[in-house]
Amino acid sequence: MTNRAPGHELKLVREIDAPREKIFKAWTTPELMKQWFCPLPWKVTEADLDVRAGGRCNNTMEGPDGEVIPNQGVYLEVIENEKLVFTDAFTEGWVPTEKPFMVGVVLLEELPGGRTRYTAKALHWTEDDRKAHEDMGFHEGWGAATDQLVALLARM
Repeated sequence: MTNRAPGHELKLVREIDAPREKIFKAWTTPELMKQWFCPLPWKVTEADLDVRAGGRCNNTMEGPDGEVIPNQGVYLEVIENEKLVFTDAFTEGWVPTEKPFMVGVVLLEELPGGRTRYTAKALHWTEDDRKAHEDMGFHEGWGAATDQLVALLARM
């Protein structure tokens, strides 16, 4: 079996001037996630997180024109201050969803001087899903959200 990930993967890598503990906290604390997770003018209005393998990873995003996008999923892997893996393929209790779209992976690699190499990946089941996510603005949107994360980290 071959690894299909390269054609199914979107990735953002940044070096962030903050320790990985702060980044992990911003990803796993609902009130912090609401402050940065969506590129403005979108916002997260609800974040319901049970940060453990099998725990829920739910949020609701709202757009400037009244759009409401609920996202339900679970964490597949949680390594504190190092790694988060989550998916919309299941909801809490391992209930399969109708149309899984992606697996998200966040990697936090400690660098000298309290900096972190931040890698955020979206792994898709099909190349069509990857292309749809890219066309929706993955690079711009996840890049803007990361900029907002960096601004939040500077205030923490």
